[in-house]
Amino acid sequence: MISSAHVDTFARDHLPPAEQWPELRLDLPELRYPDRLNCAAELLAGPPDDRPAFRTGAGTVWTYGELRARVDRIAHLLTGDLGVVPGNRVLLRGPTTPWLAACWLAVLKAGAVAVTVLAQQRPHELRQICRIARVRHALCDVRALGGLADARIPGLRITAFGGEARDDLLRRPAPGTPYPALATAADDVALIAFTSGTTGRPKGCMHFHRDVLAVADTFSERVLKPRRDDLFAGSPPLGFTFGLGGLVVFPLRAGAGALLLERATPARLLPAIAEHRVSVLFTAPTAYRAMLGEVDAYDISSLRRCVSAGENLPAATWRAWHERTGLRLINGIGATELLHIFISAADDDIRPGTTGVAVPGWQARVQDRNGAPVPDGKPGLLAVRGPVGCRYLADPRQREYVRDGWNVTGDTYVREPDGYFRYVARADDMIVSAGYNIAGPEVEDALLRHPDVVEAAVVGRPDEARGRIVVAYAVLREGAERDAEALRAFVMSELAPYKCPREIVFLDALPRTATGKLQRFKLRADGVPGGEPPR
Repeated sequence: MISSAHVDTFARDHLPPAEQWPELRLDLPELRYPDRLNCAAELLAGPPDDRPAFRTGAGTVWTYGELRARVDRIAHLLTGDLGVVPGNRVLLRGPTTPWLAACWLAVLKAGAVAVTVLAQQRPHELRQICRIARVRHALCDVRALGGLADARIPGLRITAFGGEARDDLLRRPAPGTPYPALATAADDVALIAFTSGTTGRPKGCMHFHRDVLAVADTFSERVLKPRRDDLFAGSPPLGFTFGLGGLVVFPLRAGAGALLLERATPARLLPAIAEHRVSVLFTAPTAYRAMLGEVDAYDISSLRRCVSAGENLPAATWRAWHERTGLRLINGIGATELLHIFISAADDDIRPGTTGVAVPGWQARVQDRNGAPVPDGKPGLLAVRGPVGCRYLADPRQREYVRDGWNVTGDTYVREPDGYFRYVARADDMIVSAGYNIAGPEVEDALLRHPDVVEAAVVGRPDEARGRIVVAYAVLREGAERDAEALRAFVMSELAPYKCPREIVFLDALPRTATGKLQRFKLRADGVPGGEPPR
């Protein structure tokens, strides 16, 4: 490793032992970064001062010149008034705004470590994160102060921004001079992203300055192929690495702009796309499906790229979006542990029903539980390696995720003979019923082909006779009849009978995390609120 620029060496000191790291691949010329690298300085360099960088839903526009000046001002305050030293972890909390993005850039430019959390996270979750990462500084949107203050985290210095108080971050006097970026090592930790898991102790994923640029120089540059005149937008918050990449890192790396929406629900995305002429969209499969019913009411002709990730993209959703809009969804799989997308395909390379191929700069394979590659066409565990790898913060689960130099994501996949990867299920979501292996997403895809089904989720439930049975949860379009037998008959016409749900439960909405991920563990538990009893 390169000599660190951090004064507070906690992050580097708590990296996993070198023998537990995945093999890092720097096969592309653009991935061979200099030893000294500050990713914030790199992201802010290049575009002229008058080019738009960030926009808000209210119509406010920040140019690159204004963004640079505001980032420098915050960096001066961090290292001056607030006493932040290189390597300190700084918690960032608030809705998705240009100011939150500027704070993130300032933290990295000053050589500190950004720990961005969701505005929806509860006090006990915030306490866990701050304890694990030993956070002592926080920058918080004044509107999100309540939950952070309620957490009562010992020793945490909270500085609000966006308010009227005299000590508000944005009201403090600060030098108006440029802030010289700290000459961090390329492998100094830039951020700690906590997994959005639904149970257990959260895992802190440590990523270096070079990692931030690597995801832009692989997936964004080689697959997404943004243009300088693009305007990015999307639903994932900046505390979710899908959103951090799609709304900050990728547009800035390309010298493009981003529309940062505080509330980016499907109902708000369509009018925002039409009003602001968004050209690149990042959101989850569920949102694309939800927008189908209203898409004809808006002019979305400005859209040219639509990225789907966060959960599996059913082929039915891909086809429905393409038929309605003419746009081909760019499917992708990423992970907090690997920062962003590593398998994908775009344009003529897209094959509905598959995730795609390994992104240039990455390698992927399917292996068995012993780490041996399995033949094409046979399901197994997805393993990947590339320029970014899993490095948990002082967590013994590192040995589970990294095996023999490969990152094992916990997803079951099939590699087709032509090199395309097809999602089967999360490894723990395979349903074994009466000796049959049943992939829940395949049943979900069949359900979604029914015109009345808006959302669907399938889980296994213990059964004395069969070991497990397939149980489906469905959300129907407004006014549709909740007829479980008719829906079962439809699925029976689409799939082999053994895959057909034994029970169907109708819900008003599926349980999801703040980042939009389906909480299947709630569906596996007995008694789902808001549901009609199984039939």
